[in-house]
Amino acid sequence: MNRLLPAGVALCVLWTGVLYAADSTEKAEMNEQDRRQFEQLRKQNWQETFHDTCTEDWTKLWTLDGLKARISHSDKGMDFHAGPNRNDASHAVLWTRQSFSGDLRIEFDYTRLDEATKYVNIIYLHATGSGEEPYVKDIAQWARLRKVPRMSLYFDHMNAYHVSYAAFDNRNNDPTKDYIRARRYVAGEGLDGTDLSPDYFRTGMFATGVPHHLTLIKQGDDLFFEVRNAEKVLLCHWKTNTVPPLNEGRIGLRQMNTRAGRYRDFRVYILPPTGATAPGNAP
Repeated sequence: MNRLLPAGVALCVLWTGVLYAADSTEKAEMNEQDRRQFEQLRKQNWQETFHDTCTEDWTKLWTLDGLKARISHSDKGMDFHAGPNRNDASHAVLWTRQSFSGDLRIEFDYTRLDEATKYVNIIYLHATGSGEEPYVKDIAQWARLRKVPRMSLYFDHMNAYHVSYAAFDNRNNDPTKDYIRARRYVAGEGLDGTDLSPDYFRTGMFATGVPHHLTLIKQGDDLFFEVRNAEKVLLCHWKTNTVPPLNEGRIGLRQMNTRAGRYRDFRVYILPPTGATAPGNAP
C-alpha cells in the first residue's frame, strides 16, 4: 500500500536532495578550477636546479638526521628505512644539502615499502631554523641536536611547510584510514594550529609496492600536491595566505619510525628571474 509522506517531511527530503546536489556541483567546480590552475602553474618556465636519480651515493646531495635509518641503492631507486622501534630515536629525516628560494616545483617517484597502519611520511620545504641560539637559521649548523629526530625539534624550532602523505594516526589500525595533510610550522608556537585546510582522508592511494609519482608546487599563496599512479590521480590544494610566508630553506624527507619507502628521480625546479639561469646541484 502506498503511503504519502507528511508535507513537512517531503519538503525536508526535497531540500536535502537539492542541497546535496548543489554541494556536489560546487565541489566538482572547485576541483576543476584547482586542476586548471595546477596545470597552468606546471606549464610555466620552470628550470631544474636539483636532480638526484636516487641510484647512487645519497651522501653527495643529502644529509641525514637520525642514527637508526638504513639507506640502500639499486636501479629501482633509493630504499629509505626508518628505524624499527617505536620511539623517537628510530625517526629519520633526509635533508638536501642545497637550499632553495622562491617558488618551487618538486617531483619524484615514491613507492611505499612498509605495511604500517601508524605514523607518517613528510616532505618539508623552505625549512629554516628559528634564528635563536642554538637553532640558527641554517639548520645544517645544528644537525648534531637532531641525532634523535623527535618531532618537537622540528615544529618547535623550525619555520617550514610540511606535507604528510601515506600517513596514519598514531593509534590507527585500519589500513584504509590514511590521510594527506599540510602544515606551516611557526617556530616557537608548537604544533597546534599549524594545519592548513583542508585535510584529505581515505585517499585510496599509496598501496604497498605501487609506484606513485608525486608533484608539489609552491607558488605565491598556493600549495599543490598531486599524487598519481597507473590507475588514478588525486590533487590536493591549500592556500597559505593565512600564515606568514616562507621563501627559502632546505627540502627534507621524513619517515617516522617503522616506515619505509623507495624514492627515485628526485627533481627540484625554480622560476628564475627573467634572463637568469637556474643553478645546478650545489654542495
